[in-house]
Amino acid sequence: MTTTAPQPTGSRLRNPAQLVPEMGAVVGALFKATGNGSVPQTTISLIQLRAGQIVGSTYLVLLHVGSLSKAGESGERIAAVATWQDAPCFTEAERAALALVEAVLQPHAQGERVSDELYAHASAHYDDKALATLAMAIGQVNFFVPVALIGKPIPGVAPAAQWTPVAAQ
Repeated sequence: MTTTAPQPTGSRLRNPAQLVPEMGAVVGALFKATGNGSVPQTTISLIQLRAGQIVGSTYLVLLHVGSLSKAGESGERIAAVATWQDAPCFTEAERAALALVEAVLQPHAQGERVSDELYAHASAHYDDKALATLAMAIGQVNFFVPVALIGKPIPGVAPAAQWTPVAAQ
């Protein structure tokens, strides 16, 4: 006889937007900053997917897979984000952005995370505004990492359906 534990139906946290209403202004500002048009939205979604993979959040991975799918990205490109270094389906600009997110999120044994060489490579593809926007896009996904890892929202469940209302507990 095999029994399975009941699956959770929502996040471990109560609704963070209700608990900390100031969060809404920060989230809105981050979306406005990253949506300034200097970096294609696809590139932003690709680096945010890679960030979710690096930090080990299924919720963030599936969230960004969904946004890329809705934007018409191929399953091949979405699947290849995890192994982008040898995947032929990314532009050089996308590769530079993916290298930046990895450098920021992963320790580097030989020194600084974002080397002068990596910065030069990225700046060959992005102007100053776009580089600042990429930095904000990495910060944007990292803003949500603690909520995703601590709250452990359920992948595939809409945010409105998953956060326990504050008044309910």
